Amino acid sequence: MGQLRENRIKRKLERGEIVNVVEGFHTAEIIDFLGPIGFDGVWVENEHGAIDFREIQNITRSCDLWGMTSLIRVNRVDYGLIYRSLDQGAQGVIVPHVDTAEQAREVVRAARYAPIGARGMYGSRQAFGLDTTEYFKTANQETLVVVMIEDIMAIENLPEILAVDHIDVFFVAPSDLAQSMGLIGQIDHPKVKQTIFDALSRIADAGRTAGAIAWADTAEEVVEAGAKFLMTSWLPYLTVGAKTYLEAIQRVADES
Repeated sequence: MGQLRENRIKRKLERGEIVNVVEGFHTAEIIDFLGPIGFDGVWVENEHGAIDFREIQNITRSCDLWGMTSLIRVNRVDYGLIYRSLDQGAQGVIVPHVDTAEQAREVVRAARYAPIGARGMYGSRQAFGLDTTEYFKTANQETLVVVMIEDIMAIENLPEILAVDHIDVFFVAPSDLAQSMGLIGQIDHPKVKQTIFDALSRIADAGRTAGAIAWADTAEEVVEAGAKFLMTSWLPYLTVGAKTYLEAIQRVADES
């Protein structure tokens, strides 16, 4: 019998290291392309993206191939949806709009097997080839649970949410937070940014792991605020590279 596949992000966070996760509307082929670049994990977009459960299996296999942690963002706090996503082979789950401690506890109930939670007793794709008893003993150790703090209600309830055990990352997201503050589309508004940085600091000060969106020019400030789990998207970098290429071709065409 083999051993349960190690969760790269969980090990790095346990060592106090910064982790880098890449987000986008993924397919298994895109993940194969991203694999050699060096990201620690993949944020598979299934809140706003069109990914069905069958696709999750191949997407997570591609992540396994490159040693990247596969994280599925579901679209709501839902017991069956959370553990079914994990059953398809994801090594972790990201749950949006966790605004209360009660919702945070429900996420834990869905994502962790007993005695911590009450995840449905099914082996998951990650359990293939493993001793079933051993799998259920170790699966909780290798499953990453991320809750998203993205509403002003969650900010107000943050102390109670942070008191919920067995959550690995508390991810502070800007867009919905700005909307809930009456500043829709203004993610760079000083009030929004200050709220995010304050939340990151509070999470870190509580001894929990904070997460945030990061770009090449913002990574330093979010890490200084306390974030250890950084998420970025490959799409803007593709856009910049494509525009650079097209501008170069246009210069050549203008000169010819």
